[in-house]
Amino acid sequence: MTELPVVVGVDGSESSLTAVDWAVDAAARRGLQLRLVYASLWERYEGTVQAGSPERPSEQMMAEDIVASAAERARARNPDVKTTTDILPQEAVDALLREGDNAFALVTGTRGRGGIKGLLLGSVGLTVAARAHCPVIVVRGDRAGLAATHERVLLGVGDPATGGDAVRFAVQEAEARGCVLDAVRVWRRPAHRSADHLLLAGESTHRHEQQASDLLDTLLDDATAGHRDLRVRRTTVEGPARKVLVDRSAAADLVVIGARRRHHYFGLQLGRVAHTLLHHAHCPVAVVPSRPSTTDGTDGTDGADVTDGTYGISE
Repeated sequence: MTELPVVVGVDGSESSLTAVDWAVDAAARRGLQLRLVYASLWERYEGTVQAGSPERPSEQMMAEDIVASAAERARARNPDVKTTTDILPQEAVDALLREGDNAFALVTGTRGRGGIKGLLLGSVGLTVAARAHCPVIVVRGDRAGLAATHERVLLGVGDPATGGDAVRFAVQEAEARGCVLDAVRVWRRPAHRSADHLLLAGESTHRHEQQASDLLDTLLDDATAGHRDLRVRRTTVEGPARKVLVDRSAAADLVVIGARRRHHYFGLQLGRVAHTLLHHAHCPVAVVPSRPSTTDGTDGTDGADVTDGTYGISE
């Protein structure tokens, strides 16, 4: 069976070229092919050219130059990674979402050629991360995070309904990198209005912390079975999940979180924690959707925003 490729959306921007570099390394670690895709509706705006005509629309010429340059950059970075290219006459979001149906993962930069200066994350990357049914990696962050100098994969362990696939992805990524898996479960202290409830509050705090630890162990023990050489650091942290994970991403090369997808729902499906990380993390962010288990169209938030008193009640 042929392995699915790592697909990168390219548009000639510096951000997309950084994504190409990251994706080449990821494909090499996994032994996968790399597919570079440029998408544009240039035919709609510039018209088609009759067969045999020597003239080509300027956008088509630019697209060919972009994918050729990106492919050359990929081969220069690692000639052993098989690289293919394609130019698709579609809107970028639609094209990448379709590509994601036959991809190991989709990789995007933070902003495209038309991105507004100062914008933290472009609309294409945000929408793809919120709707794709395969893992999406948005390549962002500081120099150390992009260079993978920390030798650490950060996993935000959320709702059990969305966490399993994300945990497995993080385990495989940490093993492929030969680095530490830093698995974090964030929980919140229950709020009590009266001092009369101090004893109860203490008992409840211990219970919530223990629940966070137990869930972390359950998900990790299942996913790490058979990975004896993997170094895993398990941590439960009290606080707002968004702040905890953004802060810890400063010492990571990749942060992995889970997401839930609702059937037949086409709006953005990102919770607050995922949204915050995609805009503010100090390293690339992998959003890993859970495999659909029901068709009732229930809650489409990611596991980082459940309100069960533990992980991700954010402020």
